This record gives sequence, structure tokens and C-alpha cells, in this order.
Amino acid sequence: MSSRPHIDDFMRGRIIGKIEEGRKITNVAREFDIAHSVVSRLWKRTTAQQVANQFLAASGKLISRKTVARRLRGGGLYARKPVVCVPLTRQHRTARLEWCREHHNWTEQDWACVLSSDESRFSLSSDCRRQLIWREIGTAYRPENIQEKDRYPTCSIMVWAGIMINGRTRLHVVANGTMTGQRYIDEVLLPHVRLFRGAVGDKFVFMDDNATCHRTLAVQDFLDSEGFNVSYVQRVLQI
Repeated sequence: MSSRPHIDDFMRGRIIGKIEEGRKITNVAREFDIAHSVVSRLWKRTTAQQVANQFLAASGKLISRKTVARRLRGGGLYARKPVVCVPLTRQHRTARLEWCREHHNWTEQDWACVLSSDESRFSLSSDCRRQLIWREIGTAYRPENIQEKDRYPTCSIMVWAGIMINGRTRLHVVANGTMTGQRYIDEVLLPHVRLFRGAVGDKFVFMDDNATCHRTLAVQDFLDSEGFNVSYVQRVLQI
């Protein structure tokens, strides 16, 4: 492996882009056949202006930020925000595929009896960080251009809601703390879900996920006592 190769501004952009995609420095260094330390130093310079500054320091030649960006665009690379998605393991994908196969023959009338629900956490603090990656047009959803994200800042709020084909619940704000099994019963199942079950009848199906608060013994006892038909999907995130 060469430790001091010639790296032009275009290659610098490619290296930085691959690391921003989520690739490890070691793998990027091996792909470009350059030393790990060289890639590590390049990673500390993530903007076109910083690349231009480093090029000036290394070669004594002055190039502008626009020139760096133009050269990258000429190679088909554009600065874009990465697509954000939740990380799925092989077990998650297998469970979802099995569930879909079990329900692929359901009719619209079957789905009209299903109340799908979920909680979501929203950040209350602004995020001024602007992370960009260099990618080709039309490649937004390639795995290397997607940023997996499953954590939230401490300043946040959780809400719950359910939807059906012909209706929806009110939005419930989970205030002052996190959702527990008992709160799930008192704040969600009793005031919201039980009303929908009463309106739909015995064919009613309640769908939630495998969040810890949904699978407590207290919740299971309540669902059994109320005669709920519960369907759930493999959970993705710890909320």
C-alpha cells in the first residue's frame, strides 16, 4: 500500500463522500490503496472550502471552493443530505416478510377492521448540523447513501395515535416521562382503543409493535380480559 500517493481534489471529494456514507476509514483506505492515516486526515476536512485549503497547503496552488465543487459535479457527484432510515436486522426483515405472507390475501373489508397504532418521539431542540454527502443523481436510496438513525436528543416529546381505513384516534401526548405498561392501559387502551373495538365489533384487530410497554403482563391481562384480537409487528427501535 502506498503511503504518500498523489491525491487530487476530485479524489479527496470521493474519499470524504464515502466516509460520510458510513464506510469505515480502513475500508476506504484499502479501496483507494492509500494509508489509513491519510484517509483519517482527509476525513477531518469535509467541505469543499476545506479541501481547497488543504490543496493549497500541499501544492502551493490556489483553487477556489467553487472549483472543487465543480470538479466533483463534473465527475457526477453532488452534495446532498443522506436519506435517514431506521436500521433493520436480518431478524427484523424475516419477521416482516412472514407477516406479509400471512396477510397477503386479506381484503379491504378485512383491513377496515384493523386499528394500526404507534408512538413517535419528536425532538424539541433544533439541530443545526448540516451533514452532506457526495453522490450521483438518482442514487438517493442506495444503501451507501442512507444514514441509519435510531437515537433522539434528550429534549423530546412522545405522542401516540391510531389509524383505520375510515377513521383515526385523537393524538395523545405522553407527558411527564416515558410510556409504561400501566400508562399504556390508562392513557391509550382504555380511552381510545376500547372505543374503536366497541364500534367495530368482534372482527376488530388492534395492531401495535413489540415495544416493552406493550408486552407487559398487565397489558396482556387487560387485552385478554377485553377479548382483543391483537396483531403486532416486530419492533424496530427501543422507544
